[in-house]
Amino acid sequence: MSASFNPSWPVPINVAPQELAQIQRDFLREYAEILQQAQIGTLPVPSDRRFQGDAWRQNPLALMNAHLWVLSGRMMNRMVDAAQTSEATRNRLRFSVMQWLEATAPSNFLITNPEVQRLVLETSGQSLAKGMANLLQDIGKGRMSQTDETGFELGRNIAVTPGAVVYQNAYMQLIQYAPQTPQVFARPLVIVPPCINKYYILDLQPENSFVRHAVEQGHTVFLVSWRNPLPNDTDGIDKAGWEDYLEEGVLQAIGVARSITRQEQVNALGFCVGGTLLASAIALAQARGEQPVASLTLLTTLLDFSDTGVLNVFIDELHVSMRERQMASGGLMSARELATTFSFLRPGELVWNYVVDNYLKGRTPPAFDLLFWNADGTNLPGPFFAWYLRNTYLENKLAQPGGVQVGGHAIDLRTLDMPAYVYASREDHIVPWQSAYASCGLLSGERRFVLGASGHIAGVINPPAKNRRSHWTADNIAAGEAAAPATEWLETAEELPGSWWPDWAQWLETHAGARRKAPARLGDARHRPIEDAPGSYVRERAL
Repeated sequence: MSASFNPSWPVPINVAPQELAQIQRDFLREYAEILQQAQIGTLPVPSDRRFQGDAWRQNPLALMNAHLWVLSGRMMNRMVDAAQTSEATRNRLRFSVMQWLEATAPSNFLITNPEVQRLVLETSGQSLAKGMANLLQDIGKGRMSQTDETGFELGRNIAVTPGAVVYQNAYMQLIQYAPQTPQVFARPLVIVPPCINKYYILDLQPENSFVRHAVEQGHTVFLVSWRNPLPNDTDGIDKAGWEDYLEEGVLQAIGVARSITRQEQVNALGFCVGGTLLASAIALAQARGEQPVASLTLLTTLLDFSDTGVLNVFIDELHVSMRERQMASGGLMSARELATTFSFLRPGELVWNYVVDNYLKGRTPPAFDLLFWNADGTNLPGPFFAWYLRNTYLENKLAQPGGVQVGGHAIDLRTLDMPAYVYASREDHIVPWQSAYASCGLLSGERRFVLGASGHIAGVINPPAKNRRSHWTADNIAAGEAAAPATEWLETAEELPGSWWPDWAQWLETHAGARRKAPARLGDARHRPIEDAPGSYVRERAL
């Protein structure tokens, strides 16, 4: 009879007796070694960054406690690896173990963190008093502070690229940015950011603004600023669905940009969920016999949802059905719940790190533009969210030709035969790079795939002037040519130093048309400027 453990699963999960016995023997042996080393004072400092300070090194009891925590974590993960269960359940177990370990780390508690204890003594308790004040302040805000939010203000030192809102409806404002070169390319660039975040991740400060970089290359840039639905809205936005976002959001933005620039086609760029929306909208347009887009850029975007990485642990029929019952006919998916979910994908960095620094050590986090943006989330209409969960993450219907019907038209991503630039980040935990690469197998035009270093956001926001990180490139995939497996692509790719932005700018220039004199005014007779960028929609904070 095999041993079992049951972390809230209805059926016990078994481990073969011989494997369990070996894990137990190894645990007891290593436990004894830790105790022996602690007695004679030869315990090394664990490699975990949490225990690197001098206070840990100089406190034998705390150091031993840290080693025992590391040992427990290693053995728990061996138990998960040995579990006789499906890989999906094993991934859920790994996620649960990770959450438990991150929450119980000795560094998280006053009584087991010698650094915190030393600071309390050195400050005569002021550090702890300040930490309690920080905690009470965050309770009042309803969220944990990750940065000094007083250091930034929209339109003053963040989201400051000059431009104007030239169109708005119930779903979005469309910003046209002012030219910064004497001449501009004829064909405009329309950017579709994710609707689960504010757009200004692409327009942070001038030195790391992707939007400003594109404008400085001579592109006429239009950008969608999605509305942030609020619980007290009364115009029915909480009942909006996927089709509404395609029609009234993406396709409307493309139509306005075409009208203002008098171009038959635009270049279009989508980031994360914005890329999924953009590809779906273009496929819908082409199903209706329209071809409004000349080239497509997808940044850390999922089109094929067969492998969504760690997010898989949240997706099953039970969870999706529950969300549909809650909100398929109306209501909002709150920004707070979305933010909490994403934070707990990396709890050590995005949760417990701040518990220790803000509350136990009484520190004020420094001003950081990316984390200011991260704290400024958006709500989502319930029907949109429920549709998205089922048709992408659960059933992966977008990747199936005709698997999704929108307005009576079958969506087929294979019809996207325009040149495409597909970017992924190598350490992305939200959109695994191999899954972003899978888009190359769905699109049918010429494709250029580029892999950048770092994660979902830091990999994208990597301005050339800082000369940081690196990226990998390989030969383009020809139109109609099958994409090689991701591992084969990486084997043939060349690693290049610095940002991927210049590579993209060089590629986009070949699809941007001739240069012409930059317009003296934004908008046109039908689409006059409504207000200056960044606009009013982006200023609405989720309650």
